Amino acid sequence: MILSVRRLVGLGAIFAIASLAAWWWPDGHSEASETDPLADVCIVAPPTPYDPAWGIGMRDPRPVPADARCPVCGMYPSRFPDWAAQTIFGDGATQFFDSPVNLIVFLRNLPRYSGYTAEDVVVSYVNDIPSGQWTRADQAHYVHGSSALGPMREGNLPTFADRAVAERFAADRGGVVLTMGEITDAILDALVHDAHQQHRHH
Repeated sequence: MILSVRRLVGLGAIFAIASLAAWWWPDGHSEASETDPLADVCIVAPPTPYDPAWGIGMRDPRPVPADARCPVCGMYPSRFPDWAAQTIFGDGATQFFDSPVNLIVFLRNLPRYSGYTAEDVVVSYVNDIPSGQWTRADQAHYVHGSSALGPMREGNLPTFADRAVAERFAADRGGVVLTMGEITDAILDALVHDAHQQHRHH
């Protein structure tokens, strides 16, 4: 269950256990918690305001702060750099996510997770796995159905800037390469459902 709280900036519910992914070698995961993070626990995850002292443009991607929390699930994106994503708003503020899945969940239901609207979103970024560099989410390639385990365990979408690299990854680890526009609501719902089911079985 994802706790629904309308029009409050960055209010989320914890619904997953952290798990670091191994990309081109066998998967591994951390020990599951004995507590239930799907309980009604609210985490305030406000966006990070823009600071001109950073020396970067208002639309440029920025490093994930150690204390930033995902507004969808409450996890710490800085602990999952391979999976991290971010959305930048017109006022320069940034919301960080632990996975591309939660970025897309957020963007498709902004009123549920924030006080922003779709018109406020300037640009979103995901991590290019091979280089570790930020790439625009609307230009990235997502591998759906691979064996790679992310923060949401099986609910994941590894991301790549280069489609040919994504295709090689899919050939090696399974899955199909999609653009952001090809990720349907049905696929997204299944990913979120799989993440919930994985938690409940650990």
